Amino acid sequence: MLGGILLLTGLTNFGQEKPQPGNDKPKPDPQYPSVSLRNTVEDFSTITLDKSQLVPLKPVTGSLINKDSFTEERIQVQWRDVDPFDLYVIKPKGVDHPPVILYLYGYPTGVDAFHNEGWCNRVTSGGYAAVAFVGALTGDRYQYRPMRDTFLNQLQESIGTTVHDVQMVINYLETRNDLDTARIGVLGTGSGATVAILAAAADPRIKALDLMEPWGDWPVWLANSVYVPGPERKDYLKPEFLAKVAPLDSVKWLPTLTTQKVFLQFVDTDDVPAKQASAAIEAAAPKNAEVFHYINHAQHMGLSSNGRRFEWLKAQLRPPAPTSTTAKANK
Repeated sequence: MLGGILLLTGLTNFGQEKPQPGNDKPKPDPQYPSVSLRNTVEDFSTITLDKSQLVPLKPVTGSLINKDSFTEERIQVQWRDVDPFDLYVIKPKGVDHPPVILYLYGYPTGVDAFHNEGWCNRVTSGGYAAVAFVGALTGDRYQYRPMRDTFLNQLQESIGTTVHDVQMVINYLETRNDLDTARIGVLGTGSGATVAILAAAADPRIKALDLMEPWGDWPVWLANSVYVPGPERKDYLKPEFLAKVAPLDSVKWLPTLTTQKVFLQFVDTDDVPAKQASAAIEAAAPKNAEVFHYINHAQHMGLSSNGRRFEWLKAQLRPPAPTSTTAKANK
């Protein structure tokens, strides 16, 4: 396990300049103007940022971990009131401007993987940067919300907010000048895979997607999925609730991903009651998508262990091999 991480979540003023002694006032940063996030405008029903006004505060690095083969930065970012969150940027050593893969493990997964040295070694092997964060109303991003709010009963916000977050994170990554943001992929599981589909439909900077069992076909999924608590199910099947989440359905947006590389995966024994929804998602996949079914979790683990889970996406983002001088001379 990685150590030495400074915990910085829960600080609502995190990222603001501290007063300096004497007359030494901090210089304003034109890239991150001083703003109030109290009146932030955001439209959760739209996958793009066109109808939202998200202005980022200046990111602040909370920790920097230096290992033999990689470095890991933990950065707090914020563009909404009372919603700061940690962004993990893990880079391989000895590689200039590595391609970027965003990891969206979905609800209810937390940050444990991002603290694991073995995981960091696997995701950066071969010369790739890994960028990760947890989605809205998940993990420590739930701590400022009233107990009555949950990821599912606020599904429109949970999905819509995180789709916007992906685009805002990419905006931030482009300002760093140490990553190859022309080669960006997203690996998503469950709700994270749904977010990946919607974010890629909104943002052409995403070139490839590895999707494990995305949620979608909301009327069917909400009626059957084991992730939905039985006592709450009737509330999620009301017309007004379904109308709010309809614009955020992976079945709607997956067919539009005709220029991206897409790998769609399912475990046939997982969430069996919702398999009708999975079938609708698969049927919506564009012709350029690759689809694979695992018989069970044992087969999935067997084929995905030791970093093989990440090989497909890395191959899609791999820079072309340089043409040798000899090959050029022979043309």
